[in-house]
Amino acid sequence: MNERKRVAVVAGVGPGNGAALARRFAEGGYGVALLARTASKVEDLAQQLEGAKAYACDVSDPASVSTVFSAIAAELGTVDVLLFNAGSGVFKSIEEITPADFEASWRINAYGSLLCSQAVIPGMKARGSGTILFTGATASLRGNKRTAAFAPAKAAQRSLAESMARTLWPIGIHVGLLIVDGVVDLPRTRQAMPDKNDDFFVDPAGLAETACFFAHQNRRAWSFEVEVRPFGENW
Repeated sequence: MNERKRVAVVAGVGPGNGAALARRFAEGGYGVALLARTASKVEDLAQQLEGAKAYACDVSDPASVSTVFSAIAAELGTVDVLLFNAGSGVFKSIEEITPADFEASWRINAYGSLLCSQAVIPGMKARGSGTILFTGATASLRGNKRTAAFAPAKAAQRSLAESMARTLWPIGIHVGLLIVDGVVDLPRTRQAMPDKNDDFFVDPAGLAETACFFAHQNRRAWSFEVEVRPFGENW
C-alpha cells in the first residue's frame, strides 16, 4: 500500500511569501492547497506544482472557510500542515484609521487565523500530529505610529497562537509563529524602493526554507517563535 501523501494548506497565496511557501512544501512532497480570495490568481502556480490545487477562500468568512476545508479533505486528504499567511496591512495612525480599517485588519489576521485553525485541528487531533504556523510580524510585539490597525490585529494573532500552543502541543500538534521583520522582496516593494539592493529585502524563498524547517522540528525540541529578517536589518 502506498504511503499517504501529506497535505499542506497555504492560506493567503500572493506573489511573495505565499507562493514561496507553496513551492517549498510541494518540493518537499506535499500535496498543496493554495488559498486566495480569487482562485484564478493562483491557478498558474497550482499548475506548476505537482499535486497542488487552487481554491477560492475568504479566510474571514466562516462559511467560505468551512466549504473550502471540506473540499480539501475530500480532494487532497487530511491536512498535515496549515501555513496561515493571509494578512491585511493598513498603515495609518490612530487619527487616520477608520473603524472599518481596524475591523478589516482584525478579521483577516486574527479571526481568519481562528477559523482556519479550527478547520484543521479535529483531523490533526485524531491523528495525534500536525503543524500550524502563522506568518506574523514585529508589529505583534510593538505598536508604532502608523500601525494603529495592523499592530493590534497581529498582536491578537500572536496571543491566539500562544494560547493554541499551550493547548495543542501536549497532544502532538506543533503551533508556531514566524515573526517577519523587514520589507518582503516583491515587485511593488522593489518599485517603491529602487535604491535598495537585494540584501535589504526579506527573501521569500529563504523565509519558506525556515518555515519548512520549523514545520519538521524534532518534537522534543520545538520552537514557538522564530524571527526572520535580512542580516542587515536594524533591530
